[in-house]
Amino acid sequence: MTADSTKKPLPQHVPLSQQAPLSDEDSLSDEDAKLLVLARGARARIGAAEGAAVRDGTGRTYSGATVALRTLGISALALAVAQAAAGGATALEAAVVVTASDDVGAADLAAVRGLAGAGVPVHLAGPDAVVRLTRSS
Repeated sequence: MTADSTKKPLPQHVPLSQQAPLSDEDSLSDEDAKLLVLARGARARIGAAEGAAVRDGTGRTYSGATVALRTLGISALALAVAQAAAGGATALEAAVVVTASDDVGAADLAAVRGLAGAGVPVHLAGPDAVVRLTRSS
């Protein structure tokens, strides 16, 4: 066997129009992509309807999953915001919600706004990790 026979062939050029789109983890900032991973993990860990993650003003992250008990219900984003508040956060830089829903609920945006004010980006991604929209708190 020669050294040349062990080399892998170069990949063929694929026109841009035929390439798969970049994953949203690639199109988000590195820090927001981390939030997407955390939100997906929170959702998957317990098989919840939603998972969410937030990053506070110092870079700390908090995640949560939907709680749907007979006597208590809280959305994943509201839980992540509550955890950030309980941890002493006074600002949020970004949030990600992973859900099959088509939009971020008004109560969830209000929770983010209540802790961090207006202007915080809230990314909504489907279970496939594709970001479908971004709202501002």
